[in-house]
Amino acid sequence: MKNIGQMMKQAQEMQTRMAMAQENIAALEATGVSGGGLVEVTVSGKGEMRALKIDSSISNSGDREILEDLIIAAHNDARTKVDSLVREEMSKVAGGLSLPSGLGIPGLS
Repeated sequence: MKNIGQMMKQAQEMQTRMAMAQENIAALEATGVSGGGLVEVTVSGKGEMRALKIDSSISNSGDREILEDLIIAAHNDARTKVDSLVREEMSKVAGGLSLPSGLGIPGLS
């Protein structure tokens, strides 16, 4: 019975750490860049686009397809960066626990 009590305590600690991690993740931001800085996209830890900056030289060029491609590339760059930050944050929650993959915990599968 002592092991069950210990497991329950660990579960509560994990739940507290998970809540803190979720708050930290929501506050994360990462900026992706494309076209040598012509386009910048900032996304939150939850993947929401927070900012978009387009250099006037590309927006006035009239080449819509290039601009669209640059926005997509900058967004993908930002998502890659923020996903890495989320993985780092979630690995802190695991705190050295040996959890199997496939549990549906972001950053651990």
